[in-house]
Amino acid sequence: MTNRFFRAAVAFAAMALVSAASAADNADPLPSWNDGPTKQAVESFVQKVTDKDGPDFVPPADRIAVFDNDGTLWVEQPAYVQLIFALDRVKELAPEHPEWKEKQPFKAAIEGDMKTLAASGEKGIAELIMASHAGMTPSAFQKIVGDWLAATKDKRFQRKYTELVYQPMLELLAYLRDNGFTTYIVSGGGIEFVRNFSEPVYGIPPAQVVGSSIKTKYEVVDGEPTVMRLPEMNFVDDKTGKPIGITQHIGQRPIAAFGNSDGDFEMLEWTTAGDGARFGLIVHHTDAEREYAYDRDSHVGRLDKALDAAVENGWIVVDMKDDWKQIFPSVD
Repeated sequence: MTNRFFRAAVAFAAMALVSAASAADNADPLPSWNDGPTKQAVESFVQKVTDKDGPDFVPPADRIAVFDNDGTLWVEQPAYVQLIFALDRVKELAPEHPEWKEKQPFKAAIEGDMKTLAASGEKGIAELIMASHAGMTPSAFQKIVGDWLAATKDKRFQRKYTELVYQPMLELLAYLRDNGFTTYIVSGGGIEFVRNFSEPVYGIPPAQVVGSSIKTKYEVVDGEPTVMRLPEMNFVDDKTGKPIGITQHIGQRPIAAFGNSDGDFEMLEWTTAGDGARFGLIVHHTDAEREYAYDRDSHVGRLDKALDAAVENGWIVVDMKDDWKQIFPSVD
């Protein structure tokens, strides 16, 4: 009876393991995506490029996927998160710079005058960012960013910005990596800003982040070799800068690109113009209730040119309201 019981127990355990493995194999890798053409297109592309016997097979070394950050992986309304950080930094640094009280765009930032700040344009915003992000080592800047992200909540959702990431896109990142892809962030935001949270939030190491940057200088301070951040723009990783940034940092053309605005147009265009199987996807913000609804007329994340080009170029357009069951990760 003992041997018979033992054999039965072993057989039962083996069946349970097989059943569990089968369930894992059949588990939906994209549970927050509604079934439909958009989800099917994503899965079909991945199946094509990973089928060793198929005509569209791509070796793992060439399975490069690039993602914009603002509006593609996390929320960008009502203002870019890094801009909100810069405004808070300017207010914090204001006592050390009394001249800012009468100097634009700093005066507008200190007073919360968003209309005047918006009128200052890209030049004014860049001036704020350079002044608030420079004069320190990269590690010191990382500490300031990390502390701010840990303490600051979005006013509408009352959640930290690192919690306002898109659950469907987190699933997509994991799904691609599980199928041999290397995932990169290619952001118009600051490279050191994004590197602060890219790995814990997205599973993307800092070395796989491409972004805009300010100039740096090597110097020896009190006998200690160091690198200092300077208040001068080095590279803008937006629009035509994105393919350049990818070439400089990654060294090869991706086979898949994901964005949400006209700032991603050139990245999508260049990626999908390559030989072999290619994939482009645009996140269209259509859900005012669960997030925001905006496109052609938005001052942040404007989607106009890229939206018009999507059909012609075969890019998939995610309708956030219809294609996603869930927007943000569940609160524990």
